[in-house]
Amino acid sequence: MSFTLQYGTLHCEGVNLAEIAAEVGTPAYVYSAARMRENFARLRRALPDIGICYAMKANGNLAVLKLFAKLGAGADIVSGGELARALAAGIPANKIVFSGVGKTANEIDAALKAGLHQFNVESCEELEQIAARARLLNTRAAVALRVNPDVAADTHHKISTGSKGDKFGIDHEQLPHALSIIKRLPALELVGLAVHIGSQLFDLEAYRQAYTVLARMVRELRAQGASLTRLDLGGGMGVPYKAEQAPFDAPGYAKVVLDTVGDLGCALTIEPGRHLVADAGVLLTRVILVKQGVANRFIVLDGAMNDLIRPALYEAYHNIRPVVDSSDPLSPAEVVGPICESSDVFAQSRMLPVLAPGELVVLDTAGAYGAVMAGTYNARDLVPEVLVDGARWHIIRPRITPAQQMSWESAPDWL
Repeated sequence: MSFTLQYGTLHCEGVNLAEIAAEVGTPAYVYSAARMRENFARLRRALPDIGICYAMKANGNLAVLKLFAKLGAGADIVSGGELARALAAGIPANKIVFSGVGKTANEIDAALKAGLHQFNVESCEELEQIAARARLLNTRAAVALRVNPDVAADTHHKISTGSKGDKFGIDHEQLPHALSIIKRLPALELVGLAVHIGSQLFDLEAYRQAYTVLARMVRELRAQGASLTRLDLGGGMGVPYKAEQAPFDAPGYAKVVLDTVGDLGCALTIEPGRHLVADAGVLLTRVILVKQGVANRFIVLDGAMNDLIRPALYEAYHNIRPVVDSSDPLSPAEVVGPICESSDVFAQSRMLPVLAPGELVVLDTAGAYGAVMAGTYNARDLVPEVLVDGARWHIIRPRITPAQQMSWESAPDWL
């Protein structure tokens, strides 16, 4: 494991987290490079012949992107800003897939000029939009139709994306119309299909159902004259946030892929994001005070919902533990931040030892959808990020203070 107790103190690889806290301050995100490499290698062993496009919305720091670029990963992007970051990190344009339901004209133009691998198209209307931009640039756009297989994934409703009623993908009934649009628009080159049914999935049966539907659609469209050579199978591979959860079965997933779409002769791509980075990061925080109420013990941290919004947004669970090992008896506590919102709560009735002001604690499995979703609500610092690699570490995003943030703003001269 990358985050382990050494001599009674929690370390990230070979670095004492207390050392990082002393120099960088808290709260701060700390990532393990070794864990990211290990997660990537595990998927690569299970799926040696499949392209891996890192879903960079999970953690888009340039250092993280460069690490995966060196491992040979492509990128799954959902904005023009992510395109710019992926290219700056050294990910080749021909290994970048552009997903998302609302690509703007400027974003489409930038992607076409860069020469990206393909657009994953979410609607018939988007096909028309991409074709118009490609004509203006005198080029052709490689498109894959993201289909909605109407499979209910066993996950939180806010991260389910493959059922009817979700905003993502093209319904089966709309495929003939989509194909007719592509046939009359020479600026579009149909290269394949894409699917993504949700995030934080462990149930391989959901993947089997989705990919079985996908294979049927491939055969249907080929019978109508479509030349399909690529399949983007999406991501969503689950990450255990609780100790009792079993890890995602990568070999089992590989067998599902082989059984369902392995005989179609298509180049295959997956889009893992959280699976590669979640357990490679922690949010390092410090106890401000412990408030003993009539009914509850409140542990108030200097980290808050603006630093890690997942618990407030998804009721997400993160394990919480002190940096210095404790043998004190456990008792229930509410773990909260200092933000003036009732939703600024990390955990309720969590069993924790006695903690005093100044003590360091971490929220585990925070490497995905943590810093990338952080903000500056209540005029708080924008949280820094640190990457550890063995015994060395580097601040990969500095703390952005309110004074620095105010320099971004300007008042009109009439005020």
